[in-house]
Amino acid sequence: MLEYNVVRIETDTGLVGVGEAQADIGFFGETVEEVGSSVEDYLGPQLLGKDPFEREYLLGLIDYRGNSCARAGLDMALHDLIGKVLGVPVGTLIGGLHKVRVAVAIEIAGGPPDEMARECLAFMEKGVRAFKPKIGGDPDKDADRLRAIREAVGPEVSLRADANQGYNPKEAIRLCRLAERAGVGLELLEQPVPAWDLDGMAFVRRAVDTPIEADESCYSVQDAMQIVRHEAADVLNIKLGKAGGLYGAKKIAAIAEVAGLRCVLGTAFGLGLEVAAKLQLASSTMAVVDAVEFTELGLHPNLLASPHDKLLSLPVTDGTLPVPDGPGLGVLLDEQVLAQYRL
Repeated sequence: MLEYNVVRIETDTGLVGVGEAQADIGFFGETVEEVGSSVEDYLGPQLLGKDPFEREYLLGLIDYRGNSCARAGLDMALHDLIGKVLGVPVGTLIGGLHKVRVAVAIEIAGGPPDEMARECLAFMEKGVRAFKPKIGGDPDKDADRLRAIREAVGPEVSLRADANQGYNPKEAIRLCRLAERAGVGLELLEQPVPAWDLDGMAFVRRAVDTPIEADESCYSVQDAMQIVRHEAADVLNIKLGKAGGLYGAKKIAAIAEVAGLRCVLGTAFGLGLEVAAKLQLASSTMAVVDAVEFTELGLHPNLLASPHDKLLSLPVTDGTLPVPDGPGLGVLLDEQVLAQYRL
């Protein structure tokens, strides 16, 4: 079961900023109860009575190591509130909107090659034109999976792969060379080795032509700096839950830009608010140059009010989603539907 925390910041003028915080004990190490308690009992109270426009100061107050999901929910709600006060989209606040639509990528669960290929084809019928299959463990079998997918989807579809820390450095190099010789055309290989092994990831990066992406190695701005220092990656994966929200995400993107790296925005489960936040971030951040991963669109319906419940969902048009142009995040939760799912 997927569980989320809805975060609201209310003002004495009646305006309300809304965000959401995911909870994933496996990836983020935070339960829904921990996130809720952090927001209500520890982090949230530090914002009471403050001016919401003092964004950097407020987010600095709650910038603890850990609690990244809780901080991301508060950060999202604060940005939504400021945008509503000013009557502008969040993207305008954090860099200026330079895209009106953002390309969509979907992750594909691991399995037999033909099943993974069929899943890609099913998503192509829904308009998706970029995929990230899950691999890791056996480079020879994984190369067969990637070949099967490429043969099924054709040469024009974007294809990247996520090893989820599943190889040692030599296995990662073997996978890349097999894929390169087979003409798979991988745009990137995500987190080929354990998160702590930056030297190993740098070794892989130097040995292959396939761009290497850091995901589990890249939570914070400090992590991003270590990756740059080790020359361990070509691409940084940014998730709002890892970065502690939009503010931290922009800082990681700035580090990437200075170092000449690209950024990808990764999948983040949610009710629809985080989809909107990722669109705002992608459309206003020059370092984000590839398709944004929106696997959450295939997991369950969003709980957004019309018309965005249909606009920010599958199927997609031309492989893209529109960037909401209303104030704040540009979307609203459907409170009646939300009440049906509230725990």
